Amino acid sequence: MQKTISSARQSEIAAILLVAGVGRRLGGSSNPPKVLLEFGGETLLARHLKALSADGVATVSLTVGHDEEAIRQEVGRLGLGDQVRFVTNPRYREGSLVSLWAQRDLLRRGGPVLLMDGDVLYDQAMMSRLLTAKGENILLVDHDIEPGDEPVKICFRGERIVDFRKKPENAHDWHGESVGFFRFSAAMAAALADRCDAYVARGETGVEYEEAIRDLILREPDRFSAVDVSDLAWTEIDFEMDVVRARQNILPQLGA
Repeated sequence: MQKTISSARQSEIAAILLVAGVGRRLGGSSNPPKVLLEFGGETLLARHLKALSADGVATVSLTVGHDEEAIRQEVGRLGLGDQVRFVTNPRYREGSLVSLWAQRDLLRRGGPVLLMDGDVLYDQAMMSRLLTAKGENILLVDHDIEPGDEPVKICFRGERIVDFRKKPENAHDWHGESVGFFRFSAAMAAALADRCDAYVARGETGVEYEEAIRDLILREPDRFSAVDVSDLAWTEIDFEMDVVRARQNILPQLGA
């Protein structure tokens, strides 16, 4: 039986937003966190929180690290200090897996979980599509992918996901780009926490969190599916040219 999250249960879902990094490719520690960049007069963080609230997601937990106080101040300015939880990752200069590992208690809380990269500007409809998609564990895929090693690729053989990496190893028919947004069932969220535990216990803290997700996909591929968002406007903010593209090309497509 295919599973989905009903509107009545969306308030039970928790969202983890990873915003701890220094943004090395966008100026590093000399710049404020990418989530505080403004687009159309609103910070990325404000846009995230608005999108989540609009779809009934009441529990939001931020992994913070670089310039944590500035992020806390923005949440306070938005009047959301009582609604947003902060989890500090003092090891934020290591791989992003450590920022996800910092949220292990929330991953094990016993409810469905959204996992989101903080440095994405996107159409509000993307959030609704992620929440309402049929399936136990959902990834978002865009068929329109730039060439090269930078995008994280979701690789398919038929309709089954067979790899999930910047540099895939497994044979596949086609691949698209991961948006960096995921929905996990309670059981899979707990399994993800276990995988993060294993990496940290082995001292493999320089890897990105996608590796832990990849492990789970390869172990139980039938429990994962992808939803196509190729028709929706979005961009990841990694480089200065991404900021320019977001403001000139993406923002006008998002409407008011």
